[in-house]
Amino acid sequence: MASLLVCTALLPAHAAEAEAKKIFEIDIPMQVGAEVSVTTAGGESFNIASVTALPTKTRWPSYTASAWGEPGSVCASAVNAVHMLVSVEKGKGRTLSVIPKETIAPAAGPGASIVLDAKAGESVFGAWAPAVGSRVTVRKADGTAAPLAADNLPKEGDTLVIEVFEDPSLPYMVDIENRPGGRVVAWYSTGYKILGRVLVPLGGTGRFEGTLFQRVGAIRANHSGVIDVSTTPRGTTGGFQIVPWDHALSSKEMQGVWSMTQWLVIGPADGVSKMGGTPPLFKHGLVSGPAGGEKLWDVWSSYGRKSLVLARYANGGWERLHEAAGRNDNALREITELRIYYPFTEEIQGGR
Repeated sequence: MASLLVCTALLPAHAAEAEAKKIFEIDIPMQVGAEVSVTTAGGESFNIASVTALPTKTRWPSYTASAWGEPGSVCASAVNAVHMLVSVEKGKGRTLSVIPKETIAPAAGPGASIVLDAKAGESVFGAWAPAVGSRVTVRKADGTAAPLAADNLPKEGDTLVIEVFEDPSLPYMVDIENRPGGRVVAWYSTGYKILGRVLVPLGGTGRFEGTLFQRVGAIRANHSGVIDVSTTPRGTTGGFQIVPWDHALSSKEMQGVWSMTQWLVIGPADGVSKMGGTPPLFKHGLVSGPAGGEKLWDVWSSYGRKSLVLARYANGGWERLHEAAGRNDNALREITELRIYYPFTEEIQGGR
């Protein structure tokens, strides 16, 4: 990477100026037994689940990083839950969630979720997963709509609408050098940008619950303060997390990351900026993607939205992540670099 002459300043202006493109919309009727549907930008419609239970409340306070999202948007997207930020009150997020019937999501909180009959890792939690930052609105029976908010919660008879966009300013991949001071590099068709540096390198795996529903080397979850990667096949638990320094410093539930090996902690390139809740790592980009056998509206979307994380072991060539289950403090010690590919839904001509 050091031999490249391209620098951050040479990245094209259009990367920041291009408008995000809506790729599909998820409609969740607030009625038990109703069909959850998806409509693509091309007008195709698919039924992907049905509603089995409605929420009776919201959750406050929610997990710390939820407050770094934007009210009226998705603040976490995972194989076992989609969390939406309702409001930020006294510095803490209030959330409403969508979860699959087959499992629980502790961060959702009892009674604060719309429950679907979809399997974890599929449907809204897989192929049709919305990225962090996706807009959420409540549509009334008369067709009027307004953003999800504390004074605009969905009621029975309403429809919760999640609009999913593709951000053209995102990189096509990010490389992370797994050593103290290692670079976090975002790659674009016209150059690269140093996003940050590694503060605490990765060494092991942990029992992160949702990895039970994801394959090896795929994104289990992304929210304003984490990228969770599975190192086990579906049915087995094990994985690791990438977290920004502000989450590791300020969140009570994350204090152990400084002394444990299951977390890779990164800091900003300038040494001072906030990273949590910002693209491309903690907003807009990463999703769990289609499970085995799931398809979207064409071959490019089905293939391109399938999340993929590769690794280099002992400075060797790029390869798929090795399987490692449960808590194993030394399972990933040999990894010298990680690569995260970003989702796309059409053939890329000229790159992003």
